[in-house]
Amino acid sequence: MTALSVNLNKIAVLRNSRGGTEPDLLRAASTCLDAGAHGLTVHPRPDARHIRAADVLLLGDLCTQRGVEFNIEGNPFAPARTGYPGLLALCEATRPAQVTLVPDGDGQLTSDHGFDFVRDGAALQPLIAAFKLLGCRVSVFVDVGDPHVEQAAALGADRIELYTGPYAEAFATGHIQPALAAAVATAQRAQAAGLGVNAGHDLNQDNLPVLLQAIANVQEVSIGHALIGDALYAGLQATVRAYRCIVDRAALLYGAGPA
Repeated sequence: MTALSVNLNKIAVLRNSRGGTEPDLLRAASTCLDAGAHGLTVHPRPDARHIRAADVLLLGDLCTQRGVEFNIEGNPFAPARTGYPGLLALCEATRPAQVTLVPDGDGQLTSDHGFDFVRDGAALQPLIAAFKLLGCRVSVFVDVGDPHVEQAAALGADRIELYTGPYAEAFATGHIQPALAAAVATAQRAQAAGLGVNAGHDLNQDNLPVLLQAIANVQEVSIGHALIGDALYAGLQATVRAYRCIVDRAALLYGAGPA
């Protein structure tokens, strides 16, 4: 079955906008897990705009206690600085089930592109090996249509995460087929190379079912922005349950899940 991992970044944004501890990140995380989320995702950035290093440690402990997967996203090339010990150091401290490598710069509002394996492959390979030595499954963020997606396997990655932003944009405009076909083709090429396939970015209750119907064996979806937006109206527990119903229904109807 496709796993639902809830990205908690937006809850941390709300907390940081006012200072203090509200909304309580740990309480929100526990609520998501109680409602059926299979795991939690965070993307600590060097500027601490949302998730902070201390949050990573607390959430890592929670996931260990609850026996669920913890997924830490981040740029493996970003150097450590005050308040941010670096992605590898955070993984050393928490030993997440999965680390998702994303090539985002400090100035990016959100992750909006995958790795260039021709340019970055040589530098990525030893970093992937270092994360795997910690016992982490390694996923790398890739663009739909990347002609070198198979290189992720050669570099030692276990999975790719499809950047689904363009698919979500196409879905919203009603011109879905080219973007969806490209996502399917990229996923199939990755799977043929022995890679698992995750997906994330701008997925919501409308476009997620279509994606899961089209792409066989999506192993995980990481959803934050839309899920937290929905929760403002429906409540966090009800929203997580709604997304969980989507992935459960996909498994029932299409056999979506690990190969």
